[in-house]
Amino acid sequence: MAKSKANGSIPNKHLYSRLSYLHQAAALLGSQIGNAPIPAPTAATPNNPEDKQELTSAQQMPAPSDQIRLNFTRHLLTELRATSLKSQIRLSPAIKHTICKYCDTILITGETSTVVVENKSKHAKKSWADVLVMKCNTCSRVKRFPIHGQRQKRRPNRTQTSTDAPERVSEQKQLDHAMADAA
Repeated sequence: MAKSKANGSIPNKHLYSRLSYLHQAAALLGSQIGNAPIPAPTAATPNNPEDKQELTSAQQMPAPSDQIRLNFTRHLLTELRATSLKSQIRLSPAIKHTICKYCDTILITGETSTVVVENKSKHAKKSWADVLVMKCNTCSRVKRFPIHGQRQKRRPNRTQTSTDAPERVSEQKQLDHAMADAA
């Protein structure tokens, strides 16, 4: 006999938790880029041979820097993508928008990406043609997302407004005549 399913249980909950953890860890590391602590200068002098040995050993141990954090962030996001593909779990669009599709860099506005709103319509008159352009600073690839402006009505509703149009025109003419009479 099969196991009965409990109400409200999520299949593969551990995978969703792993994906969430990987994204949160990458976002945290990505937000710390640019805040790398500057190592304090040592009081060693290059003339003393013991101090030279200390300097070379200190140079071999890399200090946490932006590049190391960025590389580790990319590794986490690569793991996130591989886990979601292997387990056939779809990532939400909000998560997809924060990851570069080509180099797996987390896209943080002003740090790892630049964001511009462009409108290529004639003289930018069409507000519904606004597009958010995110450019990855690592690989220089571009992602485009439409910014939802005022949407056009559905076809059945559009035909009704076209029948209402003569009434609106006549109302507008009446208002124009009334304003002309008042002046």
